[in-house]
Order: sequence, then structure tokens, then C-alpha cells
Amino acid sequence: MSTAYAVVTVLAAVMAGFSAASVFFRAEWVVQPMADYGVPRSWLPWLGTAKAAGAVGLLAGLFLPVVGVVAGIGLVLYFAGAVVVVVRARWYAHLPFPLLYAAPVVGALVLGFTA
Repeated sequence: MSTAYAVVTVLAAVMAGFSAASVFFRAEWVVQPMADYGVPRSWLPWLGTAKAAGAVGLLAGLFLPVVGVVAGIGLVLYFAGAVVVVVRARWYAHLPFPLLYAAPVVGALVLGFTA
């Protein structure tokens, strides 16, 4: 395992964990835009759980690579879905936010496959 892979994976996990915590604690700067996009409040616990599980899975992947790959793919799909939601809501200025969270996950997946 390379140092770059470990660092990027931990960064991706921390960012996904922070994003999950923001949903769990109902941070206004996260919850309000989601409501504006049309995401029902009843979905928030599930969305937060998906991100938290992805963060834990990425960290577990440092020891069990297959778990990290599955978690990474799940998070990439999650953030791709977030991009679709933002585009459907026509809030194009908000597109960088899910992409910012997806970038280190993609980096971790790429580095994991090249190591």
C-alpha cells in the first residue's frame, strides 16, 4: 500500500464522514439546499447513513481492500446521484459541491487499483 493511497483514502473518509455528520446534525447550510432541490426531509437519515457507511468502508478498505472498493464505488454512485439531483433542480452553481466530495473518493479508487 502506498503512502499516497493511504493519505487520499483517509482524506476521502474524513470528508465523507464530515458530510454525513452535517446531515445528521441538520446543518442549515446542508439541509436547506437539499430541501430546495426537492429532497424530502425523511430521506436525510438514510442519506447520512449511506455517507457514514461509505466513510467507514473506505477506512476498513485500508485493511480489507475489497471493502474499500465497494465503499468507494458506493460513494461515487452516491455523489453522482447528488449531481443528478442538483442538475434536475437547475442549481448549476451548486454542482461543485458533490464533485468536491467525490474527487478524493475517485482518487482513492484509482490509487488503490494502481498500487
